[in-house]
Amino acid sequence: MVEIGVYEGDFAVDILKECENISKYYMIDPWKHLADWNKPANQDDDRFEKMFQSVKSKTDFAQSRRVILRGKTVDVIDQVSDGELDFAYIDGDHTLRGITIDLTRVYSKVRPGGFIGGDDFSRTIWSHKTTFEPTMVFPFAVYFAEAVGATMYALPNVQFVMQKTETPQFGFIDLTGQYDDFTIRSHVEPQRMLKLYLGEKFPRLLRSFRSARNLVS
Repeated sequence: MVEIGVYEGDFAVDILKECENISKYYMIDPWKHLADWNKPANQDDDRFEKMFQSVKSKTDFAQSRRVILRGKTVDVIDQVSDGELDFAYIDGDHTLRGITIDLTRVYSKVRPGGFIGGDDFSRTIWSHKTTFEPTMVFPFAVYFAEAVGATMYALPNVQFVMQKTETPQFGFIDLTGQYDDFTIRSHVEPQRMLKLYLGEKFPRLLRSFRSARNLVS
């Protein structure tokens, strides 16, 4: 399998410990500051270097099975052969650009019948302050599944998984009952954007307003 977006490596440690039958575990992450990545997780190079060394140390127990590919997906993914993977897990750059690149480039690496899963399948694109790029795993991953004919599942804890079927057959199966609107318009309506702006600009005022509303209700 491959994990795209290893960061501090806790997920990799758990999987490598619990799934001893995984013969090869690719770990893809640049572990460096990216000037074009506007997300809170973008650290400075010194912090990323310490993180990288920690990840290596934490996964040394499985060094015969791990393959560390340090770099962006577009730079290193072709070191994985087409059709080699049973499973790919994406938890990297959750911007529209990032999820587009990660899903598009990893899809051919997964065998027919294999799976692609991922994190931050959030119903709102505003996972962070509006000064950061929005999180677009949802709905883009659904559109991608439809484009390639994969069967898509929405899972609890903002997770998703899709199966690369032998015969393309798109389906969206919502196991949470929460994903009923696939449009972007509702996220950028003027009223909602104004509310987000005021909440970020005057957080105390917004909290006071909510408290007063709760008292009234």
